[in-house]
Amino acid sequence: MQEHVCTVLFLCTGNSCRSVLSEATFNHLAPSGLKAISAGSQPAGKLHPRAVALLHSKGISTEGYYSKSWDDLPVTPDIVVTVCGSAAGETCPAYLGPVLRTHWGVDDPGHVVGTEEEINIAFEQTYRIIRARIEAFLALPLDQLANDRAQFKAELDKIGTILA
Repeated sequence: MQEHVCTVLFLCTGNSCRSVLSEATFNHLAPSGLKAISAGSQPAGKLHPRAVALLHSKGISTEGYYSKSWDDLPVTPDIVVTVCGSAAGETCPAYLGPVLRTHWGVDDPGHVVGTEEEINIAFEQTYRIIRARIEAFLALPLDQLANDRAQFKAELDKIGTILA
């Protein structure tokens, strides 16, 4: 019998930058039994080239990743993490279903306007925040929390406040 894989869905509107950074970083760091996917409520249809370049610079593969709709998910996730930020007045999509939900908002570096250096700094900062949150998630006593949804949600919500 195959072991259940805990699936974490990183969700935002466009699924081109933050959610893909989260998916790829999570899958790069996660042990067997944990897997991330990402999707958007209104997918952009392509990955942000700076997000792809940043992941490659960190030694993280982007093979097989693409911008997709939450209507096209291959599995029902166990946990849904929304990553929409508030700077641009984004509306975060609300995933409906019997899943554990949390919000790890981070502003979209793809909307930063400025010099090349300022844009690169925004992408690096977004990556640092996402990675710190994922590392905190992976450090949780997941076996213990699996039996206490309220405590698990509280821990996930706390992680959403980490700013790297």
